[in-house]
Amino acid sequence: MESPGGALSSTPTGMPNRPGTPHYRPARRLKRQSETCPQPEGAGMRPSHPLGVVQQHKGERNFHSFYQLLRGGSDEILKSFHLENEPALYTYTREGAAAATSNNDRSNHKAVTSALEVIGFSKEEISSIYQILAAILLLGNVEFESEGESVQILGQDIVNHISELTATDPDCVTKGLLYRTVATGGGEVIEKGHTEKDACFGRDAFAKALYERLFGWIVSRINGIIEVKNYNPVLHGKNTVIGVLDIYGFEIFDNNSFEQFCINYCNEKLQQLFIELILQQEQEEYQREGITWQHIDYFNNQIIVDLVEQQHKGIISILDEACLSVGKVTDTVCLDSMDTKLAQHPHYTSRKHSPTDKTMDFQKHFRIRHYAGDVTYSVEGFLDKNKDLLFQDFKRLMYNSSNPVLKEMWPDGQLSITEVTKRPQTAATLFKNSIVALVDKLACKEPYYVRCIKPNEMKSPVLFDDARCQHQVAYLGLLENVMVRRAGFAYRQQYARFLQRYKMTCEYTWPNHLMTSDRDAVEAIITQHGFQGDVAYGHTKLFVRTPRTLFTLEQERATLIPILVLFLQKVWRGALARLRCRRMRAIYTIMGCYKRYKVKAHFWEVERRFAGVRTMPDYGKSVEWPAPPAALAQFHSITTMLHRRWWARQIVKNIPPSEMLEVRAKVAALTSLSGERKHWGVGRAWERDYLSNVRDSPQTSSAFIRVSKELKNKDGYSQVVFSGFCRKVNRFNKSTDRALLITDKYVYKLEPKKQYKVLKRLPLDSILGKWLNRAK
Repeated sequence: MESPGGALSSTPTGMPNRPGTPHYRPARRLKRQSETCPQPEGAGMRPSHPLGVVQQHKGERNFHSFYQLLRGGSDEILKSFHLENEPALYTYTREGAAAATSNNDRSNHKAVTSALEVIGFSKEEISSIYQILAAILLLGNVEFESEGESVQILGQDIVNHISELTATDPDCVTKGLLYRTVATGGGEVIEKGHTEKDACFGRDAFAKALYERLFGWIVSRINGIIEVKNYNPVLHGKNTVIGVLDIYGFEIFDNNSFEQFCINYCNEKLQQLFIELILQQEQEEYQREGITWQHIDYFNNQIIVDLVEQQHKGIISILDEACLSVGKVTDTVCLDSMDTKLAQHPHYTSRKHSPTDKTMDFQKHFRIRHYAGDVTYSVEGFLDKNKDLLFQDFKRLMYNSSNPVLKEMWPDGQLSITEVTKRPQTAATLFKNSIVALVDKLACKEPYYVRCIKPNEMKSPVLFDDARCQHQVAYLGLLENVMVRRAGFAYRQQYARFLQRYKMTCEYTWPNHLMTSDRDAVEAIITQHGFQGDVAYGHTKLFVRTPRTLFTLEQERATLIPILVLFLQKVWRGALARLRCRRMRAIYTIMGCYKRYKVKAHFWEVERRFAGVRTMPDYGKSVEWPAPPAALAQFHSITTMLHRRWWARQIVKNIPPSEMLEVRAKVAALTSLSGERKHWGVGRAWERDYLSNVRDSPQTSSAFIRVSKELKNKDGYSQVVFSGFCRKVNRFNKSTDRALLITDKYVYKLEPKKQYKVLKRLPLDSILGKWLNRAK
């Protein structure tokens, strides 16, 4: 997060696109809660100086957010902000307007705006962010002119635009830029007019403060949004923090000023921390573990740190003293004071102390011998930049803004001029305090360093400058680190962890050892591989001198891992198969017991339902059979058939012998007519001669009896075999009602509507003969 919208910087580090220059880059932290996934805890502000807002080196860009707004903002937005889409029109972005960059400001502007919306910024807050950036750009174009002892602003329109963007009164903005309110010792408040130089200084300080407060507010707002809510250490366990800190790069330019002095001081502090945590702790660990080794001398830069920050004697103290002195104190006077107080310091010199060194000028340059090399600083502007005091008038102006976002950024503006009694700290002191706080926080952590080497100044992926890379390796302290590692042991690990990783390489430790301690087990591994001369045994750790030992162990471990994996897979698959087998056996046992229970339950239910069928009138015909289980489906069909046969037997037993002939006839008819005719008289007594029966033919029975007697007398048949109504259907599908009379000699077709007139007579023998011939 270089700036609001500036996190997309393509430069490795750098205040406005300057390789190796610091900027506001927060440290990202992940909070790990118990065994859950890491949660983002937020970002912390790291020390820097926002001078890049108002001043850049030749060919360098300002913060990316300004260019993204100017080149990526729509015409409507730029018009509402009183801006144009040309960075060269604004003082603060003019230097980097033509600078080559791989960033696409238009697409990056859309990406940053979208990211702000996604993370939870409201549209009003996003608009306020870009309004403040626009106000900063317009502030840079504010110009002053002197008329005698008074100073005036050239052009009131720009002040009105700034007032509109910051939601303040135009007169108050003008007053804040031209005057400073001062409270006397007696409580009297007076207004002191600025000189043209002081007005420019106040304008730039105001612009830098606006940007700094804006960035701090954005970081705080993001932290509040992503903060883990309702966290309870009792319920969720102890949390730990994983932090990523992007530190500054060392700076040596042709003209090094106050900014490079602060940046290089920061590098000295971080290098000191590196020495303490890496080099010092390395040797202390050997002593703590009882390992005998040759001590390595390394340069401890504490003397350089003291040169900068020591109380009453350091350069920062001398600068602060000069800034707080009464009267006209110039940069030259401050340099004379440093030459006097630091004359005997081995890492400080100036042209006064080295008259023959013509690389420095009298009353202008001083040189510090940093751990990374000698750096010559120009003292010009040191005091003005160190003062860098933001007038209280600007704080009150922003606090009284009607924009709630802007008002929230300036809580200290609520104090009146008479309530502000403590003199604000200088820029160098604030920077030093921030660095000390950062180092204290890092010192209590377990750091892991990633050192970045810049191969060339051309930002080319194919060029490698040997001299530059060697210089970086030297001032980063990597040589001392390598020497300590070479003189000592390249690898060290606690016995338990070493044993856990390599125990499979030794037959005495796999899968578990039976020795008295883990150290004995580790010693058995080392002895089996013949590495006794390449290791040392500490109190709690094993120290390995060369990587060859580790490579050999790792290679053997890598060879054994597939074998162990296959063995574990075999054992696990066997265990799974046995488990499945036991489960299947249990399943079949349960299924068998359940089937037997279902069979018994079915038998019990059948027995219950058919217990009294012998005494029932229908012998159990109306009893509903229970649904059988699948295993008894065939048995159920056989049982129901047996019950039907038994039921039929019981019915037949009660039929008189005289009716058996009729019963047999009905059975034969059932066989022939089943499914062919719905009503065929199975439920009634068969009387043969239906036409003479008064019940069946109440109106025509007498006529038929008369006709049948006449035919009996005429043809001489002895009995009527069958008589009844029928229907004749001809070949045209036309039906006609007829009567049929069958005797023991003839078959008669009669007309029932004409008093049973005989239409046709056939001998019975002729019909039976034809049927028999067809059957044959």
